[in-house]
Amino acid sequence: MDEEPALIDSLRRHWRALAVFALLVATAAIVAERRLFPAPELEDETPVTPAQPAPSAQTDARGGGSVADKPAGAADAQQGAAKENPAAAVMSETVAVDARPAAVLKGQGKWDEAAKTLSSALEKLIAAVTKAGLTVNGRPIAVFTKTDDTGFSFEAMAPLTAAPEGKVKLADGVEIGASPAGKALKFQHRGAYDEIDATYEAIAAYLDEKGLDTKDLIIEEYLTDFKGEDANVDVDIYVFLK
Repeated sequence: MDEEPALIDSLRRHWRALAVFALLVATAAIVAERRLFPAPELEDETPVTPAQPAPSAQTDARGGGSVADKPAGAADAQQGAAKENPAAAVMSETVAVDARPAAVLKGQGKWDEAAKTLSSALEKLIAAVTKAGLTVNGRPIAVFTKTDDTGFSFEAMAPLTAAPEGKVKLADGVEIGASPAGKALKFQHRGAYDEIDATYEAIAAYLDEKGLDTKDLIIEEYLTDFKGEDANVDVDIYVFLK
């Protein structure tokens, strides 16, 4: 990457790479700053297990009720403020994520086909779990394990009531494992999946503004099924804290 404009253009086109890049830069700056100043306190930690029902209405980033409940002028003003300050476009909840037994399918994909890749992997995963006669306990998730400008590696997971005894592999490359655990910030995306880049940009701005140290670990939990690349999908995003 010899030319700065090319790097910037690449980051803009690949939103999760942008998110990880922004998180790493923010973390480095925060570490330097905290040598001089104490870190801000986090919100009270609330135990949670992914796949809890999400509110049907989109919540105001400042905690002032749903967008649907606000007058049109207030909603427009809020959207304008969000453009000037992306961090104001998201709301977070500090949670403790518990590990759970899960069926796991590893995969790779390109950013331009992220929705298609993830929805196909989840469909294949659920089919293998159903064929094995296992009981799913919660909504499916995707754990992003590696990202770059061109693509990503992930683990699609289906939480299980219990891990099957004496069985570690299922059909079509699906294996038995466990979901990640730890302290995380929970964010929401409600809308078309191909517009989730704006949510990640807002998350990166929020973490930078709050001065929070994060791990290179992000989980997407799909509260609704993919109905097509451009269809709306309700997604809870978990960004794990150090």
